[in-house]
Amino acid sequence: MAGQWSQAGARVRFEHGPSGLDALLAGAPGPVVVAVVDVLSFGTAVVVAAEAGVLVAPAPLDPVVPEGALVAGARGSGRPSLSPASLAALPPGTRLVLPSPNGGALSATARDAGASVIVAGVRNASAAAEDLRRRLEADAGLTAVVLAAGERWPDGSLRPAVEDLYGAALVLARLPEEWLSAEALAAAPAAGLDP
Repeated sequence: MAGQWSQAGARVRFEHGPSGLDALLAGAPGPVVVAVVDVLSFGTAVVVAAEAGVLVAPAPLDPVVPEGALVAGARGSGRPSLSPASLAALPPGTRLVLPSPNGGALSATARDAGASVIVAGVRNASAAAEDLRRRLEADAGLTAVVLAAGERWPDGSLRPAVEDLYGAALVLARLPEEWLSAEALAAAPAAGLDP
């Protein structure tokens, strides 16, 4: 099934959630870089932590925690959490495992499948797009996937999230149109940026 949904031939592909990630990873012809967009709140938490010099390992819920690493907990637990304010105060060099059911889980899945991972969102969209551009220009065999993480309905199915579409569009709109799949071309205008 991945073949018909793989967006074959495009350097930059766009999709939503876990099934979209699986289809695009299965259909990629070579190495892949995945930009996971989870605007509220995983992506913002990762960017704030990185700005503070914290080394973040995205993870699904109930992660395996390497020795010497700190694992984020629930908000209000007294431990660092997905609350960006709780991460900004961590000392530089802290190794933090950051579990999240959406962005963290998708980042870990992509990483475990051998892809390079960028966490992108509103706060760092320009930097994420520039990083993707640089990587794609340096490696003609590389495919990029911009993935809107989305949320979950109570039954566990994907609930597409408009904020993640917007964050993904901010990245896509900054990349050359000739690299974009039809899906990526359709999503890019959601950013509202002038071409």
